[in-house]
Amino acid sequence: MAPQTPRNPFVSPRFGQIATFMLLPAADSPAGLDVALLGIPYDGGTSYRTGARFGPRAVREQSSLIRPWNPVLKVHPFERLKVADCGDVDVVPISIERTHVAIEAKIDTVLAAGARPLSVGGDHSITLPILRSLAKRHGPLAVVHFDAHPDTWDEYFGSKLFHGTPFRRAIEEHLIDPKRFIQVGIRGPLYGAEDFEFHDQHGIEVLRIEPIKEQGLAWATSKLARLHGMPLYCSFDIDAVDPAYAPATGTPEVGGLTSWEALTLVRSLAGATLVGADVVEVSPPYDGPGQITALLAANLAFELLGVLALER
Repeated sequence: MAPQTPRNPFVSPRFGQIATFMLLPAADSPAGLDVALLGIPYDGGTSYRTGARFGPRAVREQSSLIRPWNPVLKVHPFERLKVADCGDVDVVPISIERTHVAIEAKIDTVLAAGARPLSVGGDHSITLPILRSLAKRHGPLAVVHFDAHPDTWDEYFGSKLFHGTPFRRAIEEHLIDPKRFIQVGIRGPLYGAEDFEFHDQHGIEVLRIEPIKEQGLAWATSKLARLHGMPLYCSFDIDAVDPAYAPATGTPEVGGLTSWEALTLVRSLAGATLVGADVVEVSPPYDGPGQITALLAANLAFELLGVLALER
């Protein structure tokens, strides 16, 4: 008898067995969709606290109360866009390389169907294969990256692939244009001043948390405005938000964005040409009462849908 492939316990079951994202229809295929919502339950790239593989399941559950009208952006994204939950990418928990191949292939399928991907992770290593797929269609992308950490380290524990390296790899592979790459919310202790040498060499703009707090959101949104009018990808690491509001993440850093600041900054992307987005690093085992981190991630995903709806 041939050996059987075991069922992946980190991939959510489908069709009524659990909630879908925002109670949207479940779809086996992205055909006919404008936006494909995907879970990517992988955390093999995590360097500290694991658990983000359970992020998509928790975000689905907490998204069930989200109502369809966005009163700030003044848009009903589900009237403007055909959106469905296309399930989880079938990741390989023991192999980051094979998982990346699976993610890139899934995003290829989404793009071939004419849809745009909105992915929920999973750790931040999942963004690299998404960018690989998108760059094949759009060329080097503009990127806005919300995070506490720059994620441009060269390697960790001797590996070139982990959740702290995706944007360095993406620049090396010419997937993103470093001069159209803005990082938002960076803070916390580092290994040394040399951690930002790569930024200086490539002209990456960094909006650290200190000037955002000191000069205000209007200053920050004015910086992001220069990315309008070009194919833009948004990657939101939940640890951009202060752990007082989002404790459930793999590498928390104090002194971050509030929930309101995070929502406001994402909304400021309205009018940009968003070709895809992700929300990553929600680690449910560390969440507080009421699953506040997963709840915030679900609402950030809804705001990103509003931005996608206004681009059309």
